[in-house]
Amino acid sequence: MTTNPPGPKLILLITTHRVAPGLLSWPAWEALRSAGRVLAADPAHPQLPAVAQAGVEVRIVPSGSAPALARLLTGAPEDLPAGAGPTVWLGSPDGDPGLTDALARLAVEHAGEVPEIEVLPGSYDLPGARLLDLVSVMDRLRSPGGCPWDAEQTHASLVKYLVEEAYELVEAIEEGDRDMLREELGDVLLQVFFHSRIAEEHPTGAFSIDDVAGDIVDKLMYRHPHVFGDAEADGAAEVEANWEALKAAEKSERESVLDGVPAGLPSLAYAAKLVSRVRRAGFTGVPDEPYGLPAELTAESAGRLLLAVAQRAHDAGIDVDAALRAAARGYRDAVRAAEGLKPER
Repeated sequence: MTTNPPGPKLILLITTHRVAPGLLSWPAWEALRSAGRVLAADPAHPQLPAVAQAGVEVRIVPSGSAPALARLLTGAPEDLPAGAGPTVWLGSPDGDPGLTDALARLAVEHAGEVPEIEVLPGSYDLPGARLLDLVSVMDRLRSPGGCPWDAEQTHASLVKYLVEEAYELVEAIEEGDRDMLREELGDVLLQVFFHSRIAEEHPTGAFSIDDVAGDIVDKLMYRHPHVFGDAEADGAAEVEANWEALKAAEKSERESVLDGVPAGLPSLAYAAKLVSRVRRAGFTGVPDEPYGLPAELTAESAGRLLLAVAQRAHDAGIDVDAALRAAARGYRDAVRAAEGLKPER
């Protein structure tokens, strides 16, 4: 019994530019090595050096239009001997816009005349791979020929945007708006990458986003010994206690329990943070503010009253800053209702 040799075949080898060149799957390498011809349109394709080093010849063809390219890939080349391996198309980093649609049309319009077409993923994006795109975008914006506005920004000039984006993220969380949450997370992430890209240009203390990520990875692993080490923790309360103990050991050079509390916080949040530090340290050197509304409200008594509220809120497990924002939103909605307007979302 005789068997017919397999018919012609076209393999669309798809790769991602977000992995190191040469990191292809074994089926991808087998397809390249057994191919009758390997074609690509991009002479700067990141995989070309690795493929050439493996002894696989790649012929660069002009991409032209997608339909013309589709006809080229599905045509029978006269320079290939009978029974030669399949044609392998090394997909371009831009995905070769329109090519798959053009191939699909040819397969329908010329059924039985075009070769079998197989899409073969040669490499895959890992989780977080799109962060590499953000690195590239920020580098392009800050480099010569990029964006003039982005190029002139400094750490100091971006502070107001960082604060604004952080509060917009808080609003998205409190409003429960998922679409807004996704967008605002991206805006905050942009600030981190923007500052890191600026930091690369510092003449003496340069660091990159990789340094920033590496530092926080080290910190997270150090402060989670119950996950990455041999420590044990039963429940969130014990985890938090271990975290605070490790933080205290790291900051042992501090003179005051309040060292490191950023004075740039909004006033009520600043007071709440101070109270939290005092409570956690068990510090009793300063008595609590007296509770109660003074008969005459002055700047001094108003401040002391707000501090007392922050103390009582902390002891009751209340986020005083979030509570004030919620009350302010209720007040805002009441005013709008009195004006005959609908509440804001």
